[in-house]
Amino acid sequence: MGIHLPSMILHAKQVLKFQSRNQLHVPKGHIAVYVGEMKKTRFVVPISYLNHPCFLDLLGRAEEEFGFNHPMGGLTIPCDEDAFIDLTSRLHSC
Repeated sequence: MGIHLPSMILHAKQVLKFQSRNQLHVPKGHIAVYVGEMKKTRFVVPISYLNHPCFLDLLGRAEEEFGFNHPMGGLTIPCDEDAFIDLTSRLHSC
């Protein structure tokens, strides 16, 4: 019984993209974040992720780069989109 990592990542990406389709609606218990180096992609993630040490590291980087002035108007995380998807898929499986 092996783990099919590519399918797990694809599923996580589909879930995140599905949650982000309605740009105005963020479900209760979730937060919208903008991720990417150049092009920012909007993701909606559970607020429970905010307490995870790996996610806190990303928040620390965002604070260093942007302070409290986020150019997208929301929480902007300076991280590669694929790395963010990988992190959230690992957090989802916990």
